[in-house]
Amino acid sequence: MIEHNVLLAGLTTIIAASATMLGALSIVNAKISNPRILAFGLSFAGGAMVYISLVEIIVKSQIAFGQIYPVKEAYAYATIAFFVGLCLLVILDRILPNPHAEIDGYDRHGHGKISELKNVGLLATLAITAHNLPEGMATFFATLDNPVVGGSLAFAIAIHNIPEGLSIAIPVYYATGSKKKAVLATLISAVAEPVGAFVGYTVLQPFIGPFVYGSVFGVIAGAMVYLALDELLPSAKRYARGHETVYGIISGMAVIALSLALFK
Repeated sequence: MIEHNVLLAGLTTIIAASATMLGALSIVNAKISNPRILAFGLSFAGGAMVYISLVEIIVKSQIAFGQIYPVKEAYAYATIAFFVGLCLLVILDRILPNPHAEIDGYDRHGHGKISELKNVGLLATLAITAHNLPEGMATFFATLDNPVVGGSLAFAIAIHNIPEGLSIAIPVYYATGSKKKAVLATLISAVAEPVGAFVGYTVLQPFIGPFVYGSVFGVIAGAMVYLALDELLPSAKRYARGHETVYGIISGMAVIALSLALFK
C-alpha cells in the first residue's frame, strides 16, 4: 500500500511538472495567447494555491504536530513551520530573483538585444528550476498523505507551470533561434519538480513521522502562499485588462473548495 501511494505521488508530481512543456510548445508553434485568459489562469492558480494552503495543508500540519504535542504547542509549531516556508522562499528570491518582470519587456517578435535575451533566458531557467524544487516536494507529500489534496494542489501548480514554460522558452528561442534549445531549457526546469520530490522523500523517508510531516506541510503551506502572492498574482495583474485577476482568484478558490468538499 505504501509503495502504491509513493508511485501515485510520484506520478502526480510528474503530470503537474509536464505542464511546463505546454508553455514551451505553444511558443515553438507560435500560438498567440490571449493575455486576459493568461491573467485569469494565473490568478486562478494563485487563488487555488492560497486556499488549499491555508485551509487544508496548514491544518494537516497542525494535526500532525497534534499527535505528539498539546493543541496550543501544535498550533505554534505549525505556525513556525509556515513562516519558515515563507522565509525560505524570500531567501531563494534574494539569491535567484524571479525573472518574469524582465521577460515582460520582450515580445514574440524578439524585440530586445540578443545578449540581453540570452541572459534573461539563463536567469529564467535557473530561477524557475530553483522554484520548482519545493513545488515538486509540495505535490509529492500532499499526494502521499491524501490523493485528493495532492491532486488539487497538482492541478493548481500545473496551471501556473504553463506560463513558466513560456517564461523560459520566449527568451531562449528568440536569443538562439533554436526550437530544440528552447524546449530543452524548459525540460530542465520541468524535471526539477520530480527531482525535488525524489530528493525530499529520499532524505526525509527514514525520519518520516508526525514531526516531519507537520514540519513539511507547514513549510509547504508557507512556500505555496509566497509563490502565489509574489509570483502568480502580480504576473496576473500585469496581463489583466479588467477584473480577470479577482475573478480568477475567486474561481480558483471555489473550484478547490468544491473538490475538497465533494471528496472529503
